[in-house]
Amino acid sequence: MTTEEILAYVKQHPSGKVKVAVTDIDGVLRGKYIATEKFLSILEGRLGFCDVTFGWDMGDVAYDNVKLTGWHTGYPDAQVKLDLQTFRKIPWENDLPFFLGDFVDEQHQALYACPRQLLHKIRGEAEDMGFKPFFSQEFEWFNFAETPESVHQKNFQQLQPLTPGMFGYSILRSSLKNSYMTDLFELLCKFGIPIEGLHTETGPGVYEAAIKYAGVLEAADQAVLFKTAVKEIGYQHGIMATFMAKINENLPGCSGHVHQSLWDKEGKHNLFYEEQDASKMSAVMKSYIAGQLYCLPFILPMIAPTINSYKRLVEGAWAPTTLTWGIDNRTVALRALPGHAKTTRLETRVVGSDTNPYLALSACLAAGLYGIKNKLSLDQAATQGNGYKDIANGILPGSLQEATRKMKESPLAATLFGADFVSHFTLTREWECKQYAKAVTDWEMKRYFEII
Repeated sequence: MTTEEILAYVKQHPSGKVKVAVTDIDGVLRGKYIATEKFLSILEGRLGFCDVTFGWDMGDVAYDNVKLTGWHTGYPDAQVKLDLQTFRKIPWENDLPFFLGDFVDEQHQALYACPRQLLHKIRGEAEDMGFKPFFSQEFEWFNFAETPESVHQKNFQQLQPLTPGMFGYSILRSSLKNSYMTDLFELLCKFGIPIEGLHTETGPGVYEAAIKYAGVLEAADQAVLFKTAVKEIGYQHGIMATFMAKINENLPGCSGHVHQSLWDKEGKHNLFYEEQDASKMSAVMKSYIAGQLYCLPFILPMIAPTINSYKRLVEGAWAPTTLTWGIDNRTVALRALPGHAKTTRLETRVVGSDTNPYLALSACLAAGLYGIKNKLSLDQAATQGNGYKDIANGILPGSLQEATRKMKESPLAATLFGADFVSHFTLTREWECKQYAKAVTDWEMKRYFEII
């Protein structure tokens, strides 16, 4: 739609309001309703939005270790510039108009802590190199026949899965709660999140969805909105969806695999494909893979951002643990999928469903571009067979604390994302580690309560 058509729709909508949202460092949507009159008045200006958005964690507990904002600054308003290109109609809210925004500073420049602005920056670097990045993210998640009230009453224990048993790709199970699955597919598509596939995954109440590829920024917008939209649609069915990376030690984790390729500026030719190469992989693709392999240990908190992320990254659980790549191999960190001019791509399998898509896609793209800029050659052989046993090139950090330390101390991360962003982001990950370190878990109670 043109700008004129968008504004005409907003003006005629009977609700008299618009829904707007921004994304915090954890990928949580923060937003509000504003009157249509207010929306129209700020189109060329900015919307004030309390900068506590970057001053607290996902539980709304204020950080005590970040410099950007806090009690020491008085939590002033930050400025948000709404992006009209993100216009959508929310089908489960009477087609209410919706927009995403970007945080900017007083000079109208990108705020360094804004995840969406970081991806803007990395995309710009790709375009300056003559590339048009196309990305998509796919998600696995658990669904429970619960409400926010019931899960708190149960203290998050003994929750009722939407369906029982391990039924991956089940035609039978997909018919059991079909009204929910049908609403997911149809309403997400109406909301501007085109779904290519939706099916049950192995595990009780687990679904998986593949979102259609798009330009990298649009792909991240789709992924961010997908997660919240699934939760909102679930609410209407008495269902709670969670994108935690791992909810149970005896069940598989939930991935957020990122598919990616680089095309020419016109978007006509896939620059990852090379007809004359024995593997059908171009030199560009090989350097891109080499860049990700080199950078992965230093960018891991952006694609495994929570304490829980590392419960998923364990051997034999369909998530990688080693610095490996292979061709159509689901046991490695980077799964190359060459073969055809349109479909040749790289799948980064380290990424979990608990990620902030803006940061996950920024990390993948920046790391790949690093390999191209520095003409890295893919000297590491493709893993054949079990990638968990291929430790010759190293293993991934095993905890958020270790991964954060590597990122914080690495000059590479500052080169890729800017020193200000890395400083702020790693401080938020250190905060997450501190909150976990002082918590007394069920595991500790069961192990020590009686016997010690």
